[in-house]
Amino acid sequence: MTLNCTLLDDYQNVALTLADWSSLQPTVQTRSLQQHIADDEPLIAALADSDILVAMRERTPLTAARLARLPRLKLIVTSGMRNAAIDLEACRARGIAVCGTESSSAPPLELTWGLLLALARHIVAENQALRSNGPWQQHLGIGLEGKTLGLIGLGKIGGGMAKVAQAFGMRVCAWSQNLTAERAAQCGASLMPSLQALLAASDVVSIHLVLSERTHHLLDGAALAQMKPGALLVNTSRAGLVDQQAMIAALRSGQLAGAALDVFDTEPLPADHPLRQLPNVLATPHLGYVADSNYRRYFTQAVEDIAAWLRHQPLRSLL
Repeated sequence: MTLNCTLLDDYQNVALTLADWSSLQPTVQTRSLQQHIADDEPLIAALADSDILVAMRERTPLTAARLARLPRLKLIVTSGMRNAAIDLEACRARGIAVCGTESSSAPPLELTWGLLLALARHIVAENQALRSNGPWQQHLGIGLEGKTLGLIGLGKIGGGMAKVAQAFGMRVCAWSQNLTAERAAQCGASLMPSLQALLAASDVVSIHLVLSERTHHLLDGAALAQMKPGALLVNTSRAGLVDQQAMIAALRSGQLAGAALDVFDTEPLPADHPLRQLPNVLATPHLGYVADSNYRRYFTQAVEDIAAWLRHQPLRSLL
């Protein structure tokens, strides 16, 4: 019996070129979907004959209601070892195996610094002006040397951010609910006693936390009001960590000088969303993990996961 494998949200149409999917033939026939399908009915129609799904991060939610309408589905492979968009309890109840792959923190760390530097120095706006014969040198950039970078979260990516900041001559402070003075010292950061203290002290705030009930809207209107007037906010982690409407209000009022964002409440971002229009927002379409090295790892290990599942071997299970 031939099994059908569908790769979701292959935006760049590269998934089938980055791993040896032919090694699964003739047992598994693989196809990729380049377009994101947001609505239930067309999504179910597209996946109705799928026995295996390969999910790219959290782009397409696999809810209990959707899973119930995919009776052929037996295996889900996700890039990374965490995916809040998959209802794991529903998978367990339906006997659907769920496994994942490794993921490197280097690409999102690199993108975060790219966004931070581009925001501080107005690189995109200046490049566009140069290309269109616009004004020569429109903006006064913000120098980072001597400024304070506040890191909310000091895990792999946050710790890497701290090291790079020191190379730029920045002071670094950090806070999270479970951060210890020992971990902060290891990363060359000062542990702040509270989130409010970090926000008040920082010229640039960058968020590096896992989204949970405890951290949802951690930066709400009251928290954003604690930031220095003219401070910059960078979020490449999860949109839900910040109250989007409160952030938009702070950007419009000038309380925030600018925000660099790679994550949004709704993805892809709606065409009429204000974050597409605000001049002090630098936004990228969730590119943090989108790099050749990570993608090659994701899809190579997805093939390995499927092969292991076919042989009834141990999986990188999320259940």
